[in-house]
Amino acid sequence: MTANDKVLIFDTTLRDGEQAPGFSMDHDQKLRMARALSELGVDIIEAGFPAASKGDFRAVNDIARQTSGTTICGLARAVEGDIRATAEAVAPAAKKRIHTFIATSPIHREHKLNMDKATVLARAVEAVRMARSFVDDVEFSAEDALRTEPDFLIEVFSAVIEAGARTINIPDTVGYATPEDIYRLFSDLRLKVKGAENVVLSAHCHDDLGLAVANSLAAVRAGARQVECAMNGIGERAGNCATEEIIMH
Repeated sequence: MTANDKVLIFDTTLRDGEQAPGFSMDHDQKLRMARALSELGVDIIEAGFPAASKGDFRAVNDIARQTSGTTICGLARAVEGDIRATAEAVAPAAKKRIHTFIATSPIHREHKLNMDKATVLARAVEAVRMARSFVDDVEFSAEDALRTEPDFLIEVFSAVIEAGARTINIPDTVGYATPEDIYRLFSDLRLKVKGAENVVLSAHCHDDLGLAVANSLAAVRAGARQVECAMNGIGERAGNCATEEIIMH
């Protein structure tokens, strides 16, 4: 296996996983989980959403101070306050990442963001550029990518790569894709996104149809080199791709 064939494990137990009912953790539990994930050898720990609360900021900051050997990541919406909070929270880590996102699908643009395509595109590029002013390692996610017009998705990803994103995450936000859908989209993006050969393509699959692991494996077959997952598949709604299952594949 060459360096380009390595599949990175991005564990979001402490961020997306904690959104599952009954799985919220206190500060000490979050630190224990981060240490366990580091010992397990995951490549990236998404430690939380620093702008969400003072408690989340403190947890991400302490994990960044006390956890070694893995990249510590914080999630940020494509807004200045989130990005600054995340940059401050992950600053103590030897290896740090800012993961910024904005929704791109028509239903999200119209009903959640009240933005047109041009505004979403500009906000995505601005967010990545700002994040890059704080860290070298920036990940960008197009929320609800599977329901986004393919041409617009290609346009957004090409623009954020030019702006400095190193990882491009393609989430199945509603958990309703099949392996064939995922394979086809990732294959298309690899061919058509400008600069795709220079970044890591990432899959974030929800488990509403019980296909999160299968969909993630389909993404890897199509060229994804990062899988976003959570221990025991926990996460919002039906959960995420299970870390232990994807590792064993």
